[in-house]
Amino acid sequence: MTADPTPLVDPRTYVDGVPYRLLAALRATSPVVWVEEPPLLGLPGGPGFWLVLRHADVTDVLRQPRLFSSWLGATQIRDPATGEDLDYVRRMMLNMDPPEHGRLRRPVARSFNPRAVAAVEASIRANAVMLVEHALGDADEGVCDFARDLAADLPLLTLADVLGVPEPDRWLLYDWSNRVIGFQDPDYAVSAAFDPQAGTEAARAALRHRPAPDPDGRMPDPRTRTGMADLYAYAHLLAESKRRDPGRDVMSILLAQQGDERLATEEFENMFWLFAVAGNETVRNGLPGAMIALLEHPAQMERLRQEPALFDTAVDELLRWWTPVMVFRRTATEDTTIAGVPVRAGDKVVVSFTSANRDESVFVEPDRLDLARHPNPHLVFGHGPHFCLGAHLARCQVRALLEALLASTASVAYAGAPTYLRSNFQRGVKRLPIRWRRR
Repeated sequence: MTADPTPLVDPRTYVDGVPYRLLAALRATSPVVWVEEPPLLGLPGGPGFWLVLRHADVTDVLRQPRLFSSWLGATQIRDPATGEDLDYVRRMMLNMDPPEHGRLRRPVARSFNPRAVAAVEASIRANAVMLVEHALGDADEGVCDFARDLAADLPLLTLADVLGVPEPDRWLLYDWSNRVIGFQDPDYAVSAAFDPQAGTEAARAALRHRPAPDPDGRMPDPRTRTGMADLYAYAHLLAESKRRDPGRDVMSILLAQQGDERLATEEFENMFWLFAVAGNETVRNGLPGAMIALLEHPAQMERLRQEPALFDTAVDELLRWWTPVMVFRRTATEDTTIAGVPVRAGDKVVVSFTSANRDESVFVEPDRLDLARHPNPHLVFGHGPHFCLGAHLARCQVRALLEALLASTASVAYAGAPTYLRSNFQRGVKRLPIRWRRR
């Protein structure tokens, strides 16, 4: 009997963890399965989609943008509510196909290459040590929330530096990410962790544009421009500051492109959205995910503590084991096949990174955490022309924080059960209580 893939589209499924057994059963049956989209959590149903499960087929889809488009229907499973909404999100680099995608990517790519990351590595390491020492304090042992006290702030500090956001405003990025990624989770959908009194005048001015919840407590769709009006207001206020005093940060680079009329206003706004939200959220959930991997494998954690050189391969394995971004969507531009399965023009095609990263034909004992795994061709950062710009930066942050924590502690263990995000897109960790003991 064929397994039912319907639970995979329900965000509530992931509150209890990823259904790996279901994915493995589906993967063993067929490389591509059809998934229905019933109405869920107050959102309308959709036409359904093809879910691509195996590593080889996922890479084939991602390397063929002419056949499997990011632009045609954008890259989220759920279709934008209106044609106007689709037109707007199509101006985001993430939702473009070559050559337009390359036009936006090339100017900022140098800010994320290995040389650029090496230039900020010392700052990242210093921030990681600072956060660990602040969380541990002067006590010999204690309890903290790894997700909030450690993993949330490091990518915010890093983005403040790389993107050019004033450090006091960094928790705005946290709220924006919560609202976008946690749109279907009531704990995150109306996030308001930022303290206006601690931020800049630009931040306070932007907050006046923050949309309010409706009578049911629901915020507007964050994929629409009105749903993130405060983010876009802040982007333009920050742009005014950068025009007066440009730097070497990503915002200044973007504005130079806009000044040359190579970057439209909508493209600038969407680029800021992409860096402020996606650049934060993936690392923020990859960090506690990596910690959970070690907590679930204490012998591996101790080995890593004793052999720091193992971090050279461990970071990629920790990210593979967790896989923060579970899926991405493409749209078929013409009738075709995937692994022999017929796909029609206009069909949604969703690649499962979670499934591909546990593909038995690629990874020996894929459910086992092997910190020395090599080679490790995981797809955490995607594949093809949309390979993640921030991959080097993400790896650096994961290594820095875990190195700092393991160097300062003799032991780390669960102090309670993790709490997971209600989302079928991001494998998020809302709370991760840990008990630690100093060296």
